Parts: sequence; C-alpha cells; structure tokens
Amino acid sequence: MRHALVVLSLTLVAGSATAQGAPSAGKPHAIVVLPDQVPFGPAPASLPAGAKLAVLEGNPAAAGPFTMRLWVPDGYRIPPHYHPAVEHVTVVKGTFKVGMGEKFDPSLLNALPVGTFAALAPGMRHFAQAEGETVIQLHGTGPWSLTYVNPADDPRQRQSTP
Repeated sequence: MRHALVVLSLTLVAGSATAQGAPSAGKPHAIVVLPDQVPFGPAPASLPAGAKLAVLEGNPAAAGPFTMRLWVPDGYRIPPHYHPAVEHVTVVKGTFKVGMGEKFDPSLLNALPVGTFAALAPGMRHFAQAEGETVIQLHGTGPWSLTYVNPADDPRQRQSTP
C-alpha cells in the first residue's frame, strides 16, 4: 500500500522532534516523506504550466514555516520574478539553472547541480530553467508568493475566463 505522507509520532529521550508548526503540548511529532511518496499535484497558477508541486510541511499561503517541492520537466523556464521573503532552494534532482536580473538571459544562467543550496534575498530579481527533469525543495516563512518583473509573463494574466 502506498501512502502519500508518512507521519510518525516520536517520543525522544532528550527532547522532541518538530516539523509541522509547533507541536501540541505533550505530543512531539515528525513528518517523514520518502522520495517515492512525495505527494505531487498541480503547481499553483502563478507558475508556468507543466510543473508539479508538493507541500511537505506547513501552509505556504499562511504565516509560518513551510517546505515544498517543485518538479519541472527538462527545459522548463520561470521568467524573471521575485519573492517578498527569503527563498531557500535546495536542488534534489537534475540541474536547476538560475540567473539574476530583470530579463531572461540564457548567458547569465548558472548551473546548480544536485545538492546545491541557495538563499535569495527578498526582492532579488531572478529567473530559472531546468536541465533534465528537475526537483527543487523550497522552504521559508509564508505567506509565499511570486511576482513577475514583467506582468505579461504572469500565467494568471493569460488564463481565459469561461
């Protein structure tokens, strides 16, 4: 049987393990998500089509800590954008190429291989492209949002209304 998320209750001799927010008094817990059980689903409308997202911890739309994973196919691009809070990125699979600036310029892309960690300051204009099927882990403090430098790049602006 496949479980989307394995949640283990742990009692530790020297303290408690916390993951999903602050634990209730007397109820230490941990969240464990095995690589083949990451619950990927549709990415938010703020990202270009083709990506999948899994929230592993917290709620990115609310105040507080969160952790999520983003799966993107080979060649996937995210136009220049920025975030209101520090964005922490760890490359889990593939190569994530990131460039800084307000215009997508492939000559400015830097390849971040598996295991790379990056932290981008609030407001840092950046863009990205995947090389190979790529998974990145994002964590930070919500609410998380993405603002495109050029509003015309925002996929939400191109959605048709029924």
